[in-house]
Amino acid sequence: MRPFYLPGVNAVKDKRLKLILQYDGSAFHGWQIQPEERTVQGELEAALEQLTSTRRPVIGSGRTDRGVHATGQVAVASLPDTWQPEKLEKALSAVLPDDIWVKSVEPASPDFHPRYDAVKRTYLYHLGLSAEVESPFHRHWCWPLAKPVDVMLLRSAAETIVGSHGFKAFAKSGQSERGYRCMVHESRWDPWEGLGLTFRITADRFLHHMVRYLVGTMVEIARGRRPLEDLQSLLEEPEGDLRTSPPAPPSGLFLHHVTYPARPSAPGTSSSATENVNK
Repeated sequence: MRPFYLPGVNAVKDKRLKLILQYDGSAFHGWQIQPEERTVQGELEAALEQLTSTRRPVIGSGRTDRGVHATGQVAVASLPDTWQPEKLEKALSAVLPDDIWVKSVEPASPDFHPRYDAVKRTYLYHLGLSAEVESPFHRHWCWPLAKPVDVMLLRSAAETIVGSHGFKAFAKSGQSERGYRCMVHESRWDPWEGLGLTFRITADRFLHHMVRYLVGTMVEIARGRRPLEDLQSLLEEPEGDLRTSPPAPPSGLFLHHVTYPARPSAPGTSSSATENVNK
């Protein structure tokens, strides 16, 4: 495979390192660098420039939106050969702001691309149903609905999403060049620490705002404001005035983990088809 190089670095003397990141997205205008705005990518590149005295571009596995969090964002950067993974992990922990944490650093192959090599991504969405979610220690990391919902309807709606569907109705914009079809491997609602429910969804790809539109529509169904049948219709080619419900707030959404093809095994050992980089 043709090696993939990051711009602005010396491909001969530098080596590539893979970072697993966690961040609280509350105070960020998303992952991607934007002029005059605070972003996760911007903070990382500033920290790497502080450590190496050279601009070090960082590429992530996905562009989380404003206010969205991550417990398993994957990124890659090229650094001088003197930077060992453990050294970089400690150095970044010392210079990054408190709302970004480097969970781990490991070597990356020359052709590894955190976005294009991913085969699955998993997102979590926390839906707060108890009065306790109004607490400042919870409300910034969930949708503090604090109202009852029909859990059985939520779970039926989640089951409807599994499989290959067209999610055009659940995309904000700008997806036509790649199409709107996604393969959803997992979609379910689980209990969330006595506070409410967590929606867990794994797919081969996600469209812009897709999870938030799905959650917003499922919650409306579970509150009796629209029929369950609407969801199936929206997954096909909706006609007339049928639309999704407003998207759920970004505060409840987490990029949880990213799965890549497994590395080749040494002779005499077995290998699974994929590996999860955030275990």
